[in-house]
Amino acid sequence: MNRSTERHVLQFCHGYDGPFLDCARQYASLFAGTGYKVTTVFLTGATDPEVAAGCASDEVIFMEFSSRAIRGLKLGAIARLRKIAASRNFSFCIAHRFKPIYIALLATGLPVIGVHHAFGDYQRRSRKLFAHLFRKRLSLLGVSDAVRDDMRKCLPKWPAGRINTLYNRIDIDAVQAGQLSGTPAREALGLSVDGFIVGNVGRLHPDKDQATLIRGFALALPNLPTDSQLVIMGKGRLEEDLKELSNELGIGDQVLFLGQVPDARRYFRAFDVFALSSDHEPFGMVLLEAMAAGVPLLATACGGAKEVVEGVGILFPLGDAEHLAQGLQHLAQLDDEQRMACAELMLERLHERFSDRAVRNTFWHLAQVTDLIAES
Repeated sequence: MNRSTERHVLQFCHGYDGPFLDCARQYASLFAGTGYKVTTVFLTGATDPEVAAGCASDEVIFMEFSSRAIRGLKLGAIARLRKIAASRNFSFCIAHRFKPIYIALLATGLPVIGVHHAFGDYQRRSRKLFAHLFRKRLSLLGVSDAVRDDMRKCLPKWPAGRINTLYNRIDIDAVQAGQLSGTPAREALGLSVDGFIVGNVGRLHPDKDQATLIRGFALALPNLPTDSQLVIMGKGRLEEDLKELSNELGIGDQVLFLGQVPDARRYFRAFDVFALSSDHEPFGMVLLEAMAAGVPLLATACGGAKEVVEGVGILFPLGDAEHLAQGLQHLAQLDDEQRMACAELMLERLHERFSDRAVRNTFWHLAQVTDLIAES
């Protein structure tokens, strides 16, 4: 095919920290076998061959801007992206988070699909005005119905059909292939091989609400198997406060803080239960990874987590340590047959709603019925 007639997609990402490298992979994989070539551009972050290899893209460009350099008007980033956009026959742009959306709309004349991974991105009046100015070539996607509905509430004059949901997803086979089995995972983390392990992964930050998880675990502990442990992976400013809370409740020895564990999902089969106590989680990728590991789920009944867990796990009201404790006690009583049935149900949900294939079909359906992607 002549290079000038090739169809290209520009994917513009803020960075590749945390879950955002896999987000780049997720969106690039939408175009596998379609004839589109994907160029992924990272606004921040040093050039990294491993990151480039993990993007599932035909081309990866690192702008290498610092956080300081993209404050204010972001003129340097706009000029750089304008040059990149002129170098290929791009049909449209997929931009993740508000800054890349802002830069893409000012730097190019392309239709832009803005992907939002958090609540409140359009609460500011200036952002509402910006979105309104570019509404003719901007379409919005939320990573859950909860994020979608938050955007619709903030932009009430937009047609509802221009603000849709496209769930986060995982490569199920790849995730499962990388997960250690139970005993090796526990040994690698230094956990009790025979104990009952409750796992949690997330920043030690108020919006993750590990304090409620610790209180719930303390309430449940007298009715849990002997040698039960609560294992928390992650770092953050609340670490000392949470350790102090554990000690105050008399369970300091049963609550283990493992810090930041690289590629934490490899060890999820070490857990008997995966508990997410977050305050209005926009989605919760860790829930999908726990589902792939076959670990029963316990999560707050709000935000995107509810959409993932409802029907395949246990939900409890936000901040309700007593109901969280009841959920832990219930899951501790599951026998092997019940745990296997739970794992099969979760795997079925993954394939139906949160797999690359399922979301690819949803994306192209949305593109067709809403003119999300202009004809090239």
